[in-house]
Amino acid sequence: MIKATKIIHKEEQRIKVDFPYNQEFIALLRQVEGAKWSKTHKAWHIPYTKEAFGKLKLLFPDIIADKPEKAEAQTETKLKPTTVPKVEEISLPKVSSVLVEVIGRKIILKLPKNEVDTKFILTFRFSKFDKAQRVWLIPNYPDNLELIKAYFKDRISNITIHKEVEVKTGKETSQKIGEKDILVIKTQANTLRLIFSFNKSLILAIKRMPFASWDNKNKWWTVPFSDKLFAQIQELAKQEGVNFCYQEEKIDTDKVPRRSEYDVPNYRYSPENMILKLKELRYSERTIKAYKSLFEEFINHYPTTEIDKIDEQKIIAFCRYLVIDRKVSASYQNQAINAIKFYYERVLGGQRKFYFLERPNKEKALPTVLSTEEITSILKATENLKHKAILTVIYSAGLRIGELISLKIKDIDSERKQIRVEQGKGKKDRYTLLSSKTLELLRTYFKEYKPKEYLFEGQEGGHYSTRSVQTFFQEICKKAGIKKKVSVHTLRHSFATHLLENGTDLRYIQALLGHESSKTTEVYTHITTKGFDQIKSPLDGLDI
Repeated sequence: MIKATKIIHKEEQRIKVDFPYNQEFIALLRQVEGAKWSKTHKAWHIPYTKEAFGKLKLLFPDIIADKPEKAEAQTETKLKPTTVPKVEEISLPKVSSVLVEVIGRKIILKLPKNEVDTKFILTFRFSKFDKAQRVWLIPNYPDNLELIKAYFKDRISNITIHKEVEVKTGKETSQKIGEKDILVIKTQANTLRLIFSFNKSLILAIKRMPFASWDNKNKWWTVPFSDKLFAQIQELAKQEGVNFCYQEEKIDTDKVPRRSEYDVPNYRYSPENMILKLKELRYSERTIKAYKSLFEEFINHYPTTEIDKIDEQKIIAFCRYLVIDRKVSASYQNQAINAIKFYYERVLGGQRKFYFLERPNKEKALPTVLSTEEITSILKATENLKHKAILTVIYSAGLRIGELISLKIKDIDSERKQIRVEQGKGKKDRYTLLSSKTLELLRTYFKEYKPKEYLFEGQEGGHYSTRSVQTFFQEICKKAGIKKKVSVHTLRHSFATHLLENGTDLRYIQALLGHESSKTTEVYTHITTKGFDQIKSPLDGLDI
């Protein structure tokens, strides 16, 4: 039995707590702020306050409040206790009182320990007890709050519902949003971050979106950005009566720039044996260039350490530097890891090793696509004949920029209206379309420029520069008034999307693009809905 009695101790009003010696009881009692042991009373005592007694009641629900001790027993003071009220007269919550607090996606329950109540709380999915705060946490799912109200009824002494909750919006940022708000953030990775209080209808709709994923750590949904999905989310918010709040992720200006060969004394270049190994294994020129650049950044991060003696801890530290200081993308980080592993495993012949590096998940984004009107405006804005021929071939045949600059005159089959793509991505050959308009333009171009081997050559012969294509494309887009963030590769995505919109079978598009997997091609079905409104269910044709 645990008993609480009001006493006067050292000219101060206190509450004495009597109980048989029990180490667990003492540990619990120490949680009450100001709890002390009295040698005179041979008992523990706590401050005579509502807060202290309320805490005591929560820790010991079965505690009995007794009458105050008589003046004769107070050996440490001469004050008469006759005018002191009883402990019961203090206005404190009842033993069975329940406090309810609703914060965003969670319901917090604070109540005395009770086996029957505990069994009820555990019927809620994902409910758990927070030992540190000594409260129950229950997800704020639909009807959960009403069920709690119906069960505890008049035992609930207070319900607090927070209308605004502070949510994490980035790695180091947060802000308050209302329970009827959906915050949509467009990230630098071209994805949409969706943050909102629990809404079953919204969640089900988001789950049906392409590449939608739930970030359990940060508590937000992520979907790729596209005009179609953006409009769909706006419409969903309107249907659900939720306020649509939109913002764009700020560009991080604090990231550390990459050090160039001019910044590092005695700059070290990639070992020759690494380049030779890449060529021996028939890696593409583009991959060789990327691995060379990435490995050089790595070895010059440790300029005084011999390359072959850079250990595992340094490799891990470098990868963390890329993420924390350089703030590189997930793709860049993954490729850097691959370059480092290639040298130590394939070049030096070391055992295949896992460096305990947490590889990031590549953020899935839908490709940006230009409309047919935008493609027309770009081609009309291109005055240079050679530039116009280059962009026309890329768009009309769905080529990658590397495939375009590798095209030779012999690859143009004017009779069969085909373009042969030799050793494209993945070392595969394929044929793609040669439109009549493209052929006519190429004939005009050929008469004026007279290329010798490659279809598009530089001023001194050989391959045309990839950088040159990218540069003049951006200038033309600016001239044509294109506001979208686009690249030369956008023309290839537009080619595939427009074929799909014109009713071309997905398998033919896959072959024309040179995709090994049909799943890669299926991404274009998530970009367009053109023609979907004309498709009728087979049920509509039945006589029922």
